[in-house]
Amino acid sequence: MVKLDLTGTQKFAPAPDTAACKAAIDTLVNGTGAGNDFTGWVDLPEHYDRAEFARIQAAAKKIQANSKALVVIGIGGSYLGARAVIELLKSPNYNALPKDTPDIYFAGNGISGEALSELLTLIGDRDFSVNVISKSGTTTEPAIAFRIFKELLEKKYGKDGARERIFATTDKARGALKTLAAQEGYETFVVPDDVGGRYSVLTAVGLLPIACAGIDIDRLMRGAQDERRQILAEGVSSAAAQYAMQRQYFYKQGKKVEILAAYEPAFRFMAEWWKQLYGESEGKDGVGIFPASVDLTPDLHSMGQYIQDGERMLQETVVFFDRARAEVTVPSDEANLDGLNYLAGRTMSYINEKAMQATRAAHIDGGVPVTVLRLEKDNEEAVGALIYFFEFACGVSGYMSGVNPFNQPGVEAYKKNMFHLLGKPGY
Repeated sequence: MVKLDLTGTQKFAPAPDTAACKAAIDTLVNGTGAGNDFTGWVDLPEHYDRAEFARIQAAAKKIQANSKALVVIGIGGSYLGARAVIELLKSPNYNALPKDTPDIYFAGNGISGEALSELLTLIGDRDFSVNVISKSGTTTEPAIAFRIFKELLEKKYGKDGARERIFATTDKARGALKTLAAQEGYETFVVPDDVGGRYSVLTAVGLLPIACAGIDIDRLMRGAQDERRQILAEGVSSAAAQYAMQRQYFYKQGKKVEILAAYEPAFRFMAEWWKQLYGESEGKDGVGIFPASVDLTPDLHSMGQYIQDGERMLQETVVFFDRARAEVTVPSDEANLDGLNYLAGRTMSYINEKAMQATRAAHIDGGVPVTVLRLEKDNEEAVGALIYFFEFACGVSGYMSGVNPFNQPGVEAYKKNMFHLLGKPGY
């Protein structure tokens, strides 16, 4: 479903290493490489837990029925994927729009008291539920937020009432949150042992909030399933493999920063999810492509100068949807003081695509190779396909670069320092 356009890279004479790519695909699919105990996502679209999937859908309906708001507590991969999908398929203004589903707020992804206080004000006296997402239950940011919202729920509804409004997504057998959920009787969903956080959007981690927003998760999974089947059938000739090879080739040519560009504002958090996926997977052992992102065309008026004319260390990947969900047509104006009558009768989608084509040509001329990923439209199937496409390409690219794409040893360094400064016992 994801179509790859490499014409914007041909000027740079790429010579992708197909042998290395094939070896990386085999390593990933066969589970023989470093971090192979975290490759459960590879077959997930085919072999996910149908019973739990049904429980997720039932829980989403329960939340929709009794809550005007859902607070999703998590950090990193425990919230980015869900937020990305909700904003892309619904709207960045989802909470402000009239709808039959709850407002969805994300908490526990920082330590700002100001932000949390504002969120409490936004919820106000409305009925709400909480989905707390943490494998351990002890990660500082979400643990603080959950302690506050748990207390609020218990004051508002009593312990028995709160029990019906707290949904825990955590380890299946151990950890502080699992223990608490068992003690208190919270409905619990599983973070699979073999799926790391940044690859977990198609598990309960992402699916419960996504379903609460009224998004069809059956269709989302079907899109991922179709993309998986196509990738495995095509191997090194698949779009995902070609993308992995291109980015690694350009990295070796000194283009060490990859910019992900999209032409819809709703894509912003999908880019944030992509940055975690690739940055945390590849940025280790002193190597790795630095993932950055821009919203176009707005960022052409802020970052465009650097992309066009700054240091030539950049490669660019564009995500473009061929069909918009809504259209606006430019009207004619008799005075034509702005000189726009030449566009009268044109849709903004048409103009947006021409802007993409013009920008692509300019960047190529400026020395930036541009890969374009095209999808027919931003519906559930397409987004599910795009998620799996990026995940698979990330695993392949990571193995091609010689790192373990599924660990994150560097994340622990700041935690130790923070615990020490906060006076946590044992640090």
